[in-house]
Amino acid sequence: MVAKKLSAPNVTKTRLLDATEALFIKYGYDAVLLRQITEKAQVNLAAVNYHFGDKDSLMKTLLMQRLEPLNEQRLELLARCEAESDGPLDCDTLLGVLFAPAMGLERSDPASGEGRSFIRFLGRVYSDTSPFIQEYLKVHYQPVFQRFFEAFALALPDLPRNELGVRLQFALKAISGVMAGTELRLLMNSMSLGRPATDAEVMAKLITLVSAAIRVPQQSPEAETALARVLDTQRAIRGQSALPATGKVAR
Repeated sequence: MVAKKLSAPNVTKTRLLDATEALFIKYGYDAVLLRQITEKAQVNLAAVNYHFGDKDSLMKTLLMQRLEPLNEQRLELLARCEAESDGPLDCDTLLGVLFAPAMGLERSDPASGEGRSFIRFLGRVYSDTSPFIQEYLKVHYQPVFQRFFEAFALALPDLPRNELGVRLQFALKAISGVMAGTELRLLMNSMSLGRPATDAEVMAKLITLVSAAIRVPQQSPEAETALARVLDTQRAIRGQSALPATGKVAR
């Protein structure tokens, strides 16, 4: 079967989307300029205006194209796992459901020599602080997040809902920060003691660590007291260093 060739307009759109993705992963949304995108895609600025209109519309198209299939798979996988379970799913399983579909969307471009990791793209999306990305997540991810939040609430019925929300946000940010970092491969090597490791192995390790943070009991009075002592000691050190030097002046 002969592969269907893309028309010239579709080729241009694909090149613009791929260039936007690569630059977004590397620099973050606010730092990427349209000029950089067109140079990397080897097209002129008019192509962006013709196909997308502006940078925001270009990025929105990329997010929808990459993330909507992911969220559909997540919800389908969650429903299937819940149907096959005798009770509420545990934290490790739920985090796995969140990130396992992303492993199946990994892809690379051997011809260009550049790995276009969906994992890194997803990590950048979650960790990017630009108002545009945050607003997109707020609008498009809220139903998905709420669905998973309720599943986590069943897994941890004794944890107050506001505390659970904070912990889930921490978990997503922690995993995303690692996924978005350029040092991911170095982390993989250190985790596997130099043995070649797959992204799935590293993801499983991260999920195990973060799951423990979600499940840990709420902080005890003893922990707060210990931290208060450390802060008091720090303030005392700063106070001593701020005192003027004393001593007799030689005559």
